[in-house]
Amino acid sequence: MTIDKTAIRNAATVIVLRNRHDDPHVLMGQRGSAAAFMPNKFVFPGGAVDAEDADVPLASQMPEICRARLAEDADPSLIHALSAAAIRELWEETGLILGQPGDWPGEVPADWAGFAETGHVPSAHPLQFVFRAITPPGRPRRFDARFFLIDADEVASDLDDFSAACDELSHLQWVRLPEVRKFDLPFITEVVLAEVAARAHDPEPPQSVPFFRNNEEESLFLRLGGVGPLTGRKHDYK
Repeated sequence: MTIDKTAIRNAATVIVLRNRHDDPHVLMGQRGSAAAFMPNKFVFPGGAVDAEDADVPLASQMPEICRARLAEDADPSLIHALSAAAIRELWEETGLILGQPGDWPGEVPADWAGFAETGHVPSAHPLQFVFRAITPPGRPRRFDARFFLIDADEVASDLDDFSAACDELSHLQWVRLPEVRKFDLPFITEVVLAEVAARAHDPEPPQSVPFFRNNEEESLFLRLGGVGPLTGRKHDYK
């Protein structure tokens, strides 16, 4: 299948928060120098939604408030695929399992074979939708990215074992939240981190979600959840 590099692809990104009440850490990794999108930058695990993600069985669904926010200004049928993509990307890029013990019904998609072999079915209930951003025009890749926050206590595997991770991210590590900005971060990652820091001690999903909506006409900072535009000023990703 040929991918249209100019198209905006739906994507899911996962922010894993560890020791949130005592000494918050987030899981970060570094993209390769040859990567077409954000080379060398430290980022959260994440990536584009695959077609097969829409048919992956989920042992549980994400909270209803998060599902409602995901459905705003978007196709509600994407919710399942975004949930699955977040869990798959976390598994592929870090080797961490967000799932419950169980057997898969039917045939396992190729991209999920390794996950299924661990004896788990993906679980979406720990996913909290906390941010959305569309990559501005003119970039080599454009994504409509939804950012999901999860508590590390929900992970079913060893939090320090990254041995099953692919090689897409290097230098995987838990970084203290107050020290993350010492790393080379994309602009949008810095913005999302501010939102995470504000929510670090709140276990409940947010009632409203920030949304950077960028298109050829304008770049707006909105809030999903009934609140209108905060500003129409242009924002750029560094």
